[in-house]
Amino acid sequence: MRIPRFDYTPSGRLRIVISGGKPHRADEWADTPARSLEDQLAEITQEVTLRGEAAEPKRLADIEAARQKRTRWEAAMQEARVRYAEACRVRHLEAQEEAWRRAEGLTEYVSALRLHAESLPIGPAREEAETWIAWAESHVQRLNPLNGSPLLPAIPEPRPEDLKPFMHGWSPYGPAY
Repeated sequence: MRIPRFDYTPSGRLRIVISGGKPHRADEWADTPARSLEDQLAEITQEVTLRGEAAEPKRLADIEAARQKRTRWEAAMQEARVRYAEACRVRHLEAQEEAWRRAEGLTEYVSALRLHAESLPIGPAREEAETWIAWAESHVQRLNPLNGSPLLPAIPEPRPEDLKPFMHGWSPYGPAY
């Protein structure tokens, strides 16, 4: 017995289903004894065309909305970079002020040490104290930011996590996140 190459009578099992978009006529067509699928092809292609034409304005609007969203995100990223740089400068300034205050306090302490060392009798204890004071003075010199020229600090390249506090709800990874 040979298996036939095709059915001679429609079984009704062959169907074409179109999903998505706004339906104009129907969503489904079937091969039936009353009407073959071949006879319905014109209606099917017209439905696909009508749905495509109806979806085109929405597709274009979605593209434009995505473009505008990307533009707003890029502006937010630029603003976040500016705010990040400003925050880095503020932290640097505050660290310099803290180092200066610490250096000032240590300078007073080293002066008090020097007065105390001068009251020590000449000998190994006084020499050791003067060695300690010399080291402390050089350390205070290195610590004091006023001993160098004040420069605008270099701003490190921000990581996405660094920009997060400045993004105001946007993701630093992109407009889609």
